[in-house]
Amino acid sequence: MTSRASTFGGDLGSALSDLPLFPLPEVVLLPGALMPLHIFEPRYRAMIRDVLATHGALAVVNVPDPSKLDERGMPVLATVAGVGTILDHVELPSGRFNILVRGRARVALEERPFVPPYRRALATLLATTDEDVPSESLAALMAASSAFVTLMRRRDATFELRAPKDADAGGFADHCAQQLLIDPRDRQAVLEATSVRERVRLVTETLSLQRMTLAAGHGAMN
Repeated sequence: MTSRASTFGGDLGSALSDLPLFPLPEVVLLPGALMPLHIFEPRYRAMIRDVLATHGALAVVNVPDPSKLDERGMPVLATVAGVGTILDHVELPSGRFNILVRGRARVALEERPFVPPYRRALATLLATTDEDVPSESLAALMAASSAFVTLMRRRDATFELRAPKDADAGGFADHCAQQLLIDPRDRQAVLEATSVRERVRLVTETLSLQRMTLAAGHGAMN
């Protein structure tokens, strides 16, 4: 068994022209998130070995509907994904891997012709717009996230939102989306929102709706 912390984390440029894709249903990787993954399929074990030997980057790509296939018979993938770098990894005696990925950026994908054993894409970094978020919008997001966390703590006293204290509005919205939004379709919508104002609005509205839905369900059970 081998284990080591990885030193990747610099410029993503060398990875984007032929970025390895790790498709997962109901999984979305947002910038700043830490995502542990267990890699067991032989094709993805090979991918991780390639990634560790080169730039350390891969895209975690949502599979919106695993039953929907493209002309090659492969699951249709979302066209926007989160690109991340491997922070740490353990190779198990079986050849499987446990890895820890940090989300780095949003990318648009143009899939390459398939070369076994795994899929790759030309990835383009998506620029963020509307960096200035009105103070009342940010306050609404903070209130909505706090109210949702309070509700969840009634079920699990240890539940908390982990976000850097110096996170900007877009980063805070991403952390809220990754950790608090229940439906992967909502997380994917936030991933695809390059406007920070739109991202803040989406997360605020979704959290408020989730809280009302869960609170109503909790009341009905009592």
